[in-house]
Amino acid sequence: MRKLIILCLASLVILSACGKSKEPITDKVNKPNNKEDERLVNVEITVPGLLMEDKDQENYDELIADAKSEGVKEVIINDDGSFTYKMSKENHKEMLEKMKIELLETIDHIKNDQDFVSVSDIKFNESLDKFTLVVNQELYKNSIDGFAALAVGVTAMYYQLFTGLSEDEVIVTIDIKDEDSEVVFESVVYPDALKEQ
Repeated sequence: MRKLIILCLASLVILSACGKSKEPITDKVNKPNNKEDERLVNVEITVPGLLMEDKDQENYDELIADAKSEGVKEVIINDDGSFTYKMSKENHKEMLEKMKIELLETIDHIKNDQDFVSVSDIKFNESLDKFTLVVNQELYKNSIDGFAALAVGVTAMYYQLFTGLSEDEVIVTIDIKDEDSEVVFESVVYPDALKEQ
């Protein structure tokens, strides 16, 4: 069940990051003449296979078609199951901003959603790689509110990848803190938590 939710969240993040923009993106830079020039005008982002597990070919085709329709120049499925997205710097900048907005909206939704009864606040640092879920500890332990940490963790991982960090560099830490005692009683580190599924 948790693995299924992870995969659903992963798909939603990618698709929302490739959402339609109000104005078309135009690349004003001349086409590169060689590979060195190409690196100056293009950005390559690789999403690890860990976040793409158990997707079938139909899901892949839809994801690739959607990405290309929004300006991604090329999507490569690597032998290790990872995806490499190749795009212009301008398109990358726009996608990164959309992903940041999506992450902040996810946080706001969790804080205000009555389904997550134990969560009273979510705090985070400027680089969006460290989060603190402030919760009622008793309610948290007897609920499914751990999925709130999962939603934040997966979304933040995608954002970190799109900032240009490699798979090995991406670390998202979520502390779960009791609102009354202010004691952190649990910490979750991504992507390690996904590998343990």
